Amino acid sequence: MKVSLVLTSAYAMRGDVRATLNLATALAERHEVEVISIRRQKEKPFFPVGPKVVMRSVVDARPGVRHLLPRGQVRTEVALWRMLRNLRCDVLITTRPGLSVQAARHAPRETIKIAREWGRPSVPGPVQRLYPRLQAVVTATESAQEDWVRLLDVPGGGGPVVHSVLDALPRGPWPRSRMDNRIVAAGGRWVPVKAYDRLIRAFAIVADKRPDWRLRLYGGGPEERRLRALVRELHLHNHVYFMGITPDLAGEFAKASIVANPSRGEDLGMTVLEAMGCGVPVVAFDGARGPREFVATGYNGVLVPESESDQQLFAGALLALIDDERRRRSLAAGALDTAVRHSADEVAEQWEKLIDGLR
Repeated sequence: MKVSLVLTSAYAMRGDVRATLNLATALAERHEVEVISIRRQKEKPFFPVGPKVVMRSVVDARPGVRHLLPRGQVRTEVALWRMLRNLRCDVLITTRPGLSVQAARHAPRETIKIAREWGRPSVPGPVQRLYPRLQAVVTATESAQEDWVRLLDVPGGGGPVVHSVLDALPRGPWPRSRMDNRIVAAGGRWVPVKAYDRLIRAFAIVADKRPDWRLRLYGGGPEERRLRALVRELHLHNHVYFMGITPDLAGEFAKASIVANPSRGEDLGMTVLEAMGCGVPVVAFDGARGPREFVATGYNGVLVPESESDQQLFAGALLALIDDERRRRSLAAGALDTAVRHSADEVAEQWEKLIDGLR
Protein backbone atom coordinates (compact mmCIF):
# COMPACT_ATOMS: atom_id res chain seq x y z
CA MET A 1 0.00 0.00 0.00
CA LYS A 2 1.29 3.45 -0.92
CA VAL A 3 0.45 6.25 1.52
CA SER A 4 1.02 9.95 0.85
CA LEU A 5 0.86 12.44 3.72
CA VAL A 6 0.69 16.14 2.84
CA LEU A 7 1.93 18.95 5.09
CA THR A 8 2.00 22.69 4.48
CA SER A 9 5.66 22.46 5.44
CA ALA A 10 7.40 19.35 6.69
CA TYR A 11 10.30 21.59 7.71
CA ALA A 12 8.49 23.66 10.35
CA MET A 13 8.73 23.37 14.14
CA ARG A 14 5.11 22.52 14.92
CA GLY A 15 3.33 19.81 16.88
CA ASP A 16 1.28 18.66 13.87
CA VAL A 17 4.46 18.27 11.82
CA ARG A 18 6.07 16.25 14.60
CA ALA A 19 3.04 13.96 14.91
CA THR A 20 2.77 13.46 11.12
CA LEU A 21 6.44 12.58 10.69
CA ASN A 22 6.21 10.14 13.59
CA LEU A 23 3.22 8.46 11.93
CA ALA A 24 4.94 8.37 8.52
CA THR A 25 8.02 6.75 10.04
CA ALA A 26 5.93 4.06 11.74
CA LEU A 27 3.82 3.31 8.64
CA ALA A 28 6.95 3.10 6.48
CA GLU A 29 7.98 -0.09 8.28
CA ARG A 30 5.27 -1.98 6.38
CA HIS A 31 4.17 0.30 3.53
CA GLU A 32 5.47 2.62 0.84
CA VAL A 33 5.21 6.08 2.43
CA GLU A 34 5.96 9.57 1.18
CA VAL A 35 5.63 12.93 2.89
CA ILE A 36 4.77 15.78 0.53
CA SER A 37 5.67 19.25 1.77
CA ILE A 38 3.84 22.04 -0.05
CA ARG A 39 6.74 24.37 0.69
CA ARG A 40 10.34 23.50 1.38
CA GLN A 41 12.35 26.26 3.06
CA LYS A 42 15.27 24.23 4.47
CA GLU A 43 17.66 21.42 3.57
CA LYS A 44 16.43 19.06 6.30
CA PRO A 45 13.24 18.76 8.35
CA PHE A 46 13.49 20.18 11.87
CA PHE A 47 12.22 16.89 13.34
CA PRO A 48 13.72 13.47 12.56
CA VAL A 49 12.03 11.25 10.00
CA GLY A 50 12.71 7.58 9.27
CA PRO A 51 15.05 6.60 6.41
CA LYS A 52 12.31 4.60 4.64
CA VAL A 53 10.10 7.70 4.22
CA VAL A 54 10.38 9.47 0.87
CA MET A 55 10.39 13.27 1.20
CA ARG A 56 9.39 15.55 -1.67
CA SER A 57 8.12 19.10 -2.03
CA VAL A 58 5.68 20.93 -4.29
CA VAL A 59 7.37 24.34 -4.16
CA ASP A 60 11.06 24.55 -3.32
CA ALA A 61 11.41 27.90 -1.57
CA ARG A 62 15.04 27.48 -0.55
CA PRO A 63 17.27 30.49 -1.32
CA GLY A 64 18.83 30.31 -4.76
CA VAL A 65 16.32 27.87 -6.29
CA ARG A 66 14.94 29.11 -9.63
CA HIS A 67 11.29 28.72 -10.67
CA LEU A 68 9.39 28.99 -13.93
CA LEU A 69 6.46 30.73 -12.29
CA PRO A 70 6.81 33.93 -10.21
CA ARG A 71 6.87 33.66 -6.45
CA GLY A 72 3.58 33.88 -4.58
CA GLN A 73 0.24 32.26 -3.98
CA VAL A 74 -0.52 31.65 -7.66
CA ARG A 75 2.62 29.56 -8.12
CA THR A 76 1.80 27.49 -5.04
CA GLU A 77 -1.82 26.90 -6.08
CA VAL A 78 -0.85 25.84 -9.61
CA ALA A 79 1.86 23.51 -8.31
CA LEU A 80 -0.52 22.00 -5.73
CA TRP A 81 -3.18 21.43 -8.41
CA ARG A 82 -0.66 19.68 -10.67
CA MET A 83 0.60 17.50 -7.83
CA LEU A 84 -2.88 16.37 -6.79
CA ARG A 85 -4.05 15.68 -10.36
CA ASN A 86 -1.00 13.51 -11.02
CA LEU A 87 -0.86 11.82 -7.61
CA ARG A 88 -0.56 8.03 -7.69
CA CYS A 89 -1.16 6.51 -4.27
CA ASP A 90 -3.67 4.29 -2.51
CA VAL A 91 -4.23 6.61 0.47
CA LEU A 92 -3.88 10.38 0.72
CA ILE A 93 -3.77 11.96 4.20
CA THR A 94 -3.98 15.75 4.32
CA THR A 95 -3.25 17.74 7.46
CA ARG A 96 -4.95 21.13 7.05
CA PRO A 97 -8.52 22.02 6.00
CA GLY A 98 -7.20 24.06 3.07
CA LEU A 99 -5.23 21.08 1.79
CA SER A 100 -8.13 18.69 2.37
CA VAL A 101 -10.50 20.92 0.36
CA GLN A 102 -8.06 20.89 -2.56
CA ALA A 103 -7.67 17.11 -2.26
CA ALA A 104 -11.44 16.71 -2.38
CA ARG A 105 -11.51 18.79 -5.57
CA HIS A 106 -8.52 17.46 -7.48
CA ALA A 107 -7.15 14.14 -6.15
CA PRO A 108 -7.98 11.02 -8.21
CA ARG A 109 -11.37 9.54 -7.45
CA GLU A 110 -9.98 6.06 -6.77
CA THR A 111 -7.63 7.38 -4.03
CA ILE A 112 -8.82 7.04 -0.44
CA LYS A 113 -8.78 10.61 0.85
CA ILE A 114 -8.52 11.27 4.60
CA ALA A 115 -8.40 14.63 6.39
CA ARG A 116 -6.31 14.62 9.58
CA GLU A 117 -7.64 17.38 11.84
CA TRP A 118 -6.37 18.94 15.07
CA GLY A 119 -8.58 22.04 15.28
CA ARG A 120 -11.66 23.61 13.73
CA PRO A 121 -11.57 25.31 10.30
CA SER A 122 -11.57 29.12 10.38
CA VAL A 123 -13.87 29.18 7.32
CA PRO A 124 -16.27 26.21 7.57
CA GLY A 125 -18.19 26.84 4.32
CA PRO A 126 -15.80 25.11 1.86
CA VAL A 127 -15.25 22.31 4.38
CA GLN A 128 -18.95 21.56 4.74
CA ARG A 129 -19.41 21.74 0.97
CA LEU A 130 -16.45 19.61 -0.16
CA TYR A 131 -15.60 17.22 2.69
CA PRO A 132 -18.41 14.82 1.66
CA ARG A 133 -16.08 13.87 -1.21
CA LEU A 134 -13.58 12.52 1.33
CA GLN A 135 -13.73 9.01 2.75
CA ALA A 136 -12.95 9.99 6.35
CA VAL A 137 -11.98 12.70 8.81
CA VAL A 138 -9.61 11.66 11.61
CA THR A 139 -9.21 13.76 14.74
CA ALA A 140 -6.59 13.42 17.47
CA THR A 141 -9.03 13.60 20.39
CA GLU A 142 -12.56 12.44 21.17
CA SER A 143 -13.84 15.95 21.90
CA ALA A 144 -12.55 17.14 18.52
CA GLN A 145 -14.29 14.14 16.96
CA GLU A 146 -17.59 15.32 18.46
CA ASP A 147 -17.02 18.83 17.07
CA TRP A 148 -16.39 17.51 13.58
CA VAL A 149 -19.41 15.21 13.66
CA ARG A 150 -21.57 18.26 14.40
CA LEU A 151 -19.82 20.38 11.77
CA LEU A 152 -20.24 17.76 9.04
CA ASP A 153 -23.78 16.76 9.94
CA VAL A 154 -25.15 16.41 6.40
CA PRO A 155 -28.96 16.18 6.07
CA GLY A 156 -29.78 12.64 4.98
CA GLY A 157 -26.24 11.47 5.70
CA GLY A 158 -23.56 11.22 3.06
CA GLY A 159 -20.81 13.03 4.95
CA PRO A 160 -17.43 11.43 5.66
CA VAL A 161 -17.08 9.15 8.67
CA VAL A 162 -15.32 10.90 11.56
CA HIS A 163 -12.83 8.80 13.54
CA SER A 164 -10.51 9.55 16.46
CA VAL A 165 -6.92 8.26 16.45
CA LEU A 166 -4.27 9.43 18.89
CA ASP A 167 -1.12 11.28 17.83
CA ALA A 168 1.99 9.14 17.63
CA LEU A 169 5.07 9.52 19.77
CA PRO A 170 8.37 8.54 18.14
CA ARG A 171 9.52 4.97 18.53
CA GLY A 172 11.15 4.14 21.82
CA PRO A 173 13.15 3.75 23.85
CA TRP A 174 12.41 7.24 25.13
CA PRO A 175 14.77 9.05 27.49
CA ARG A 176 13.65 8.62 31.09
CA SER A 177 13.68 11.30 33.76
CA ARG A 178 15.35 10.36 37.04
CA MET A 179 13.06 12.88 38.75
CA ASP A 180 15.89 14.24 40.86
CA ASN A 181 16.66 17.54 39.09
CA ARG A 182 15.07 20.68 40.52
CA ILE A 183 13.88 21.79 37.10
CA VAL A 184 10.50 22.74 35.65
CA ALA A 185 10.52 22.70 31.84
CA ALA A 186 8.20 24.04 29.14
CA GLY A 187 8.50 23.89 25.37
CA GLY A 188 6.81 25.09 22.21
CA ARG A 189 6.27 28.18 20.09
CA TRP A 190 6.49 31.49 21.95
CA VAL A 191 3.24 33.03 20.74
CA PRO A 192 0.51 34.81 22.78
CA VAL A 193 -1.92 31.86 22.90
CA LYS A 194 0.74 29.67 24.55
CA ALA A 195 0.75 32.11 27.50
CA TYR A 196 4.34 31.76 28.63
CA ASP A 197 3.95 35.13 30.32
CA ARG A 198 1.63 33.70 32.94
CA LEU A 199 3.96 30.74 33.47
CA ILE A 200 6.80 33.17 34.17
CA ARG A 201 4.62 35.15 36.59
CA ALA A 202 3.58 31.94 38.33
CA PHE A 203 7.19 30.85 38.59
CA ALA A 204 8.07 34.15 40.26
CA ILE A 205 5.91 32.92 43.16
CA VAL A 206 7.65 29.53 43.08
CA ALA A 207 11.14 31.06 42.99
CA ASP A 208 10.33 33.23 46.01
CA LYS A 209 9.45 30.15 48.08
CA ARG A 210 11.78 27.55 46.52
CA PRO A 211 14.75 29.51 45.13
CA ASP A 212 16.71 26.32 44.36
CA TRP A 213 14.30 25.38 41.52
CA ARG A 214 14.73 26.60 37.94
CA LEU A 215 12.43 27.09 34.95
CA ARG A 216 13.78 26.17 31.52
CA LEU A 217 11.92 27.44 28.44
CA TYR A 218 12.55 25.67 25.12
CA GLY A 219 11.46 27.06 21.78
CA GLY A 220 11.32 30.37 19.99
CA GLY A 221 8.93 32.85 18.44
CA PRO A 222 7.70 36.45 18.28
CA GLU A 223 7.05 36.65 22.04
CA GLU A 224 10.71 36.15 22.98
CA ARG A 225 11.59 39.83 23.46
CA ARG A 226 8.52 40.45 25.62
CA LEU A 227 9.15 37.33 27.71
CA ARG A 228 12.78 38.28 28.29
CA ALA A 229 11.68 41.74 29.38
CA LEU A 230 9.22 40.18 31.83
CA VAL A 231 12.00 38.03 33.33
CA ARG A 232 14.10 41.17 33.85
CA GLU A 233 11.15 43.03 35.33
CA LEU A 234 10.51 40.26 37.86
CA HIS A 235 14.24 39.82 38.62
CA LEU A 236 14.16 36.16 37.59
CA HIS A 237 17.39 36.09 35.60
CA ASN A 238 18.83 33.50 38.02
CA HIS A 239 15.68 31.38 37.93
CA VAL A 240 14.28 31.40 34.36
CA TYR A 241 16.44 30.29 31.44
CA PHE A 242 15.73 30.63 27.71
CA MET A 243 17.18 27.43 26.26
CA GLY A 244 16.45 28.05 22.57
CA ILE A 245 15.15 25.67 19.91
CA THR A 246 15.93 21.96 20.02
CA PRO A 247 14.82 19.03 17.83
CA ASP A 248 15.27 16.76 20.87
CA LEU A 249 12.67 18.21 23.20
CA ALA A 250 12.08 14.81 24.79
CA GLY A 251 15.75 14.60 25.72
CA GLU A 252 15.52 17.98 27.42
CA PHE A 253 12.27 17.11 29.19
CA ALA A 254 14.01 14.03 30.59
CA LYS A 255 16.26 16.39 32.54
CA ALA A 256 13.23 17.92 34.32
CA SER A 257 11.03 16.74 37.18
CA ILE A 258 7.92 18.69 36.09
CA VAL A 259 6.74 19.94 32.70
CA ALA A 260 4.42 22.96 32.59
CA ASN A 261 1.92 23.79 29.85
CA PRO A 262 0.35 27.24 30.39
CA SER A 263 -1.56 27.42 27.08
CA ARG A 264 -4.74 29.55 27.04
CA GLY A 265 -6.46 27.93 24.08
CA GLU A 266 -6.60 24.74 22.06
CA ASP A 267 -3.25 23.00 22.04
CA LEU A 268 -2.10 20.02 20.00
CA GLY A 269 -0.73 18.40 23.14
CA MET A 270 2.46 16.97 21.58
CA THR A 271 4.67 18.56 24.24
CA VAL A 272 2.40 17.03 26.89
CA LEU A 273 2.77 13.59 25.31
CA GLU A 274 6.53 13.93 24.91
CA ALA A 275 6.84 14.86 28.58
CA MET A 276 4.81 11.81 29.58
CA GLY A 277 6.92 9.61 27.34
CA CYS A 278 9.90 10.68 29.45
CA GLY A 279 8.05 9.86 32.66
CA VAL A 280 7.53 13.47 33.71
CA PRO A 281 4.23 14.66 35.23
CA VAL A 282 2.54 17.63 33.56
CA VAL A 283 0.91 20.70 35.13
CA ALA A 284 -1.51 22.42 32.74
CA PHE A 285 -4.61 24.59 32.71
CA ASP A 286 -7.95 22.82 32.57
CA GLY A 287 -9.20 25.24 29.91
CA ALA A 288 -6.52 24.28 27.38
CA ARG A 289 -8.22 21.79 25.06
CA GLY A 290 -5.23 19.62 24.22
CA PRO A 291 -3.75 19.06 27.70
CA ARG A 292 -7.19 18.39 29.15
CA GLU A 293 -7.51 15.40 26.81
CA PHE A 294 -4.42 13.71 28.22
CA VAL A 295 -3.76 15.02 31.74
CA ALA A 296 -5.67 13.41 34.61
CA THR A 297 -5.16 15.00 38.01
CA GLY A 298 -3.85 12.46 40.48
CA TYR A 299 -2.82 10.00 37.76
CA ASN A 300 -0.27 11.58 35.44
CA GLY A 301 -0.28 15.28 36.28
CA VAL A 302 -2.34 18.20 37.56
CA LEU A 303 -5.02 20.27 35.81
CA VAL A 304 -5.35 23.79 37.21
CA PRO A 305 -8.75 25.50 36.87
CA GLU A 306 -8.90 28.75 34.89
CA SER A 307 -9.74 31.72 37.13
CA GLU A 308 -8.84 35.33 37.82
CA SER A 309 -6.14 34.09 40.19
CA ASP A 310 -4.79 31.53 37.73
CA GLN A 311 -1.14 32.47 38.31
CA GLN A 312 -1.43 31.83 42.05
CA LEU A 313 -3.26 28.55 41.42
CA PHE A 314 -0.67 27.41 38.89
CA ALA A 315 2.15 28.33 41.25
CA GLY A 316 0.37 26.44 44.02
CA ALA A 317 0.14 23.32 41.85
CA LEU A 318 3.84 23.52 41.02
CA LEU A 319 4.80 24.02 44.66
CA ALA A 320 2.64 21.10 45.76
CA LEU A 321 4.59 18.79 43.43
CA ILE A 322 7.92 20.36 44.28
CA ASP A 323 7.32 19.65 47.96
CA ASP A 324 6.08 16.09 47.49
CA GLU A 325 8.63 13.87 45.75
CA ARG A 326 6.61 10.73 46.41
CA ARG A 327 3.61 12.21 44.59
CA ARG A 328 5.81 13.36 41.70
CA ARG A 329 7.12 9.84 41.22
CA SER A 330 3.62 8.36 41.41
CA LEU A 331 2.39 10.76 38.72
CA ALA A 332 5.48 9.96 36.64
CA ALA A 333 4.45 6.29 36.59
CA GLY A 334 0.99 7.28 35.36
CA ALA A 335 2.56 9.49 32.70
CA LEU A 336 4.57 6.56 31.34
CA ASP A 337 1.46 4.40 31.24
CA THR A 338 -0.38 7.12 29.29
CA ALA A 339 2.48 7.44 26.80
CA VAL A 340 2.38 3.73 25.93
CA ARG A 341 -1.02 4.23 24.27
CA HIS A 342 0.61 6.79 21.98
CA SER A 343 3.52 4.62 20.84
CA ALA A 344 4.18 4.84 17.12
CA ASP A 345 3.57 1.14 16.45
CA GLU A 346 0.22 1.11 18.24
CA VAL A 347 -0.98 4.30 16.53
CA ALA A 348 0.15 3.01 13.10
CA GLU A 349 -1.83 -0.18 13.69
CA GLN A 350 -4.96 1.88 14.42
CA TRP A 351 -4.46 3.75 11.15
CA GLU A 352 -4.03 0.51 9.23
CA LYS A 353 -7.26 -0.88 10.63
CA LEU A 354 -9.08 2.36 9.78
CA ILE A 355 -7.75 2.33 6.19
CA ASP A 356 -8.60 -1.35 5.73
CA GLY A 357 -12.17 -0.54 6.77
CA LEU A 358 -12.37 2.26 4.21
CA ARG A 359 -11.01 0.04 1.44
